[in-house]
Amino acid sequence: MSQAFDAVEQQARLEARVAQALELAKRLGADACEVGASVDQGIEVGVRLGDVENVELSRDQGIAVTVYVGQRKGSVSTSDASDESLRAVVEKALDIARYTAEDPASGLADAALMATELPDLGVHYPWPLSTDDAIELALACESTGREVEGIANSEGASLSSGEGVRVYGNSHGFLGSQRGSRHSLSCMLIAGQGADMQRDYDYTSVRNPADLQSPEVVGRRAAEKTLARLGATSPATGRMPVLFAPELASGLVGSFMGAIAGGALYRESSFLCGQLGEPIFPEWFTLRERPREYGAMASTAFDNDGVATRDNVFLDQGRLASYMLSAYSARRLGMTTTGNAGGARNLRIDAPLVSRDELLAQMGRGVLVTELMGQGVNGVTGDYSRGASGFWVEDGKIQHPVEEFTIAGNLRDMFANLQGVGNDTDTRGSVHTGSWLIDDMTVAGE
Repeated sequence: MSQAFDAVEQQARLEARVAQALELAKRLGADACEVGASVDQGIEVGVRLGDVENVELSRDQGIAVTVYVGQRKGSVSTSDASDESLRAVVEKALDIARYTAEDPASGLADAALMATELPDLGVHYPWPLSTDDAIELALACESTGREVEGIANSEGASLSSGEGVRVYGNSHGFLGSQRGSRHSLSCMLIAGQGADMQRDYDYTSVRNPADLQSPEVVGRRAAEKTLARLGATSPATGRMPVLFAPELASGLVGSFMGAIAGGALYRESSFLCGQLGEPIFPEWFTLRERPREYGAMASTAFDNDGVATRDNVFLDQGRLASYMLSAYSARRLGMTTTGNAGGARNLRIDAPLVSRDELLAQMGRGVLVTELMGQGVNGVTGDYSRGASGFWVEDGKIQHPVEEFTIAGNLRDMFANLQGVGNDTDTRGSVHTGSWLIDDMTVAGE
């Protein structure tokens, strides 16, 4: 990277600032305090039609202070970590706390739950990438895609590379820090003309730049996906199976996790309230969390409360085995934190996996969905309705592309009607899953 970034030095600086803020809050009268700080630096380049469109060098930092006076809470954040700013932030947080209402559930997580082991989880891989090298990679990606016969235009290719440090400390004496990195390359292309113009994209995203897919592979896949969409029609309306591509199936996992999140549960705004222990998915389906998996995209030794992360089982043979709780939401529900302040990390599915061809054969007649549009997911009722595009399937074979249709159902029914999971696992994010075949959904087309 063209700007020097010494992660070890930044970590030491942030740890000192966090400790300083904690000591200051105690001295000014806080009963308890927690402080989070981070600094990130990155480069992003974008190219289009062989020309450089943008080069962005970013550097962001922030520090957030939360103080507790009894069971009153005050929070303030700033991007200025100077001595003067730090004192002002702590003083303002104390002022806020003195005027807020008491909340019996507020406060730090229990001291006994703090992380005591902070191993290297293999998530920090700096990339000494020059601006010229970044541009060259992006250009190679777009060029490969544009060279594929049938590609008419390009929305461009982009490469981003960044690393950062986060530190969290609280007045229990906990102080934890972690360095991390993320690198990605993407390309979006256009094919066809007039009313039959289509676009699609592909990308690769990793912690370690050595694991990035080559620019040529990303560009070629983007081209293939774009060309496959040409000649799309609207499908027939009816009830039929729907096969969700892996990147869309991960969104269904996200909808499930949102429904078992403590915030939704204590507000009684989830369709899974009161369902602990009940069957939600088929009995062959188990969903686990591996927050300390080495090298994974969301690995961390402690959550946003400083609580030690642990392996969790949210679905055990189809039954809801655990909610996803922070210290605060756990207190609201009369339960114990699951180490999930800040969300779930590295979700993994245990299920019999089959090839996509086997799922298509099992489907027989229906739609393979590769893109979803809109925000039609109601977490309170579970109602699900999204605009979609993809491919029509007949006799277990992909026939032609389809677009301008809606798929609808209820998440509770969709989860129960899961027929199979593919072995085409998408590993680019925190959720690893293959395609999902769901029976008996409403498809509204022509």
